[in-house]
Amino acid sequence: MQAALLAQNRIFCSEKMVLKLGFMLMAIAVFSVQNMPTNAYGTNDVLKGYIQENTMYKEQSDEALFLLQKKWEAQLKEKYGNHEIKKIEKGIVYVAMVKYINSRRVKINIAEINRNINKNLEIIPSMSSDKMHSKSKINNIAAENNAVIAINGSYFKQDTGTPLGAIVINNEIITGPIYERAGLGISENGFKISSISFDGKLETEYEQIKVDNINQPRMMFSQVLMYTSKWGVKSPVTQKPAVHISIKNNRVTAKSDYPLIIPEDGCVISAPKEILKNVQIGDEVKVSYGLNPKWEDINHIISGGPYLLKEGNIFVDTKIEKLNSITGKNPRTAIGYTKDNVLIMVTVDGRKEGSDGMTLDELAVFMKNLGCYEAINLDGGSSTVMYVNGKIYTGSNLKTSASINNALVIRRKT
Repeated sequence: MQAALLAQNRIFCSEKMVLKLGFMLMAIAVFSVQNMPTNAYGTNDVLKGYIQENTMYKEQSDEALFLLQKKWEAQLKEKYGNHEIKKIEKGIVYVAMVKYINSRRVKINIAEINRNINKNLEIIPSMSSDKMHSKSKINNIAAENNAVIAINGSYFKQDTGTPLGAIVINNEIITGPIYERAGLGISENGFKISSISFDGKLETEYEQIKVDNINQPRMMFSQVLMYTSKWGVKSPVTQKPAVHISIKNNRVTAKSDYPLIIPEDGCVISAPKEILKNVQIGDEVKVSYGLNPKWEDINHIISGGPYLLKEGNIFVDTKIEKLNSITGKNPRTAIGYTKDNVLIMVTVDGRKEGSDGMTLDELAVFMKNLGCYEAINLDGGSSTVMYVNGKIYTGSNLKTSASINNALVIRRKT
């Protein structure tokens, strides 16, 4: 009765009080097991509700964490059946499985990350190097970050390594989105998925000019693009005549028909000449930009596309995200999260004997069956790779795995 009253009135106890409550409930259970409703995880419903309400609080009792761990273990066992569930770290498990889809064999690797159990885990995108236009093998990226687990991340240009799509690291926009493709937002306590768009503008004394993107290759000549020092030393060469203006301390410091050096604490705007014809050296200007949605609590974003699951429903929007060319059976990488904010990372072998790959529709169904509430596809094909504690999975090894531009890594907080 006391436990029920506490739960109903949401009285948050100190760690010592929670411990006392746990011991009291254990004592009650000894004498009145037959009268206490239990669930499949061996805890009473009242305590289960109390624990769920407190999963995002930093200070949890050992008793509460123990019960959360047991609950998750029971969920994993129910989900994966006879497949081996390898504990990689507190709050991290890895599962390898083989499925048959339409009588075709598919090899799959799965990692689940539960920060409700281990708050010392950090989930963060990482670039292959301090140079944006670069590639490296995932084991090198993992080693640089002391990662426990890593998977390949956003799309990138194969020839140059230039990332294609939104990447935000520690609240800094590294690259902007393309075609408003879906991205995963990561906060200290959870996740969000949405289509990502760019919102930027250049304001002069006489006009306001829309800025279309940041640190991305030009998709159309009509675009107005912004480049920071993250892009490199100079703004990129354009195929058609364009103009470049350098901005520092809210003032235009240079204007040229050719690429300009990017100021360390400023930017270069590149656009068709007609758009920037009225902007002159010495003009006072203001550049403002950001991403939509405006997630205030999100620290990192990694993008891919297309959507696979939206609010628990299959939603594969290849047409909207201009990804109709990748719908067939391929090696795949996907990320999603459950309603309990457990992150699920999946890689699928393909294009080889013994594993046929998955279509996007098949991948969406698979992610839903794993319990994901929302999920997106990441770069796949030859880029698909999963790293777990020094080993490469998804059919590759250190010698044959492809070099990639960026990865999503799981590491211990320092």
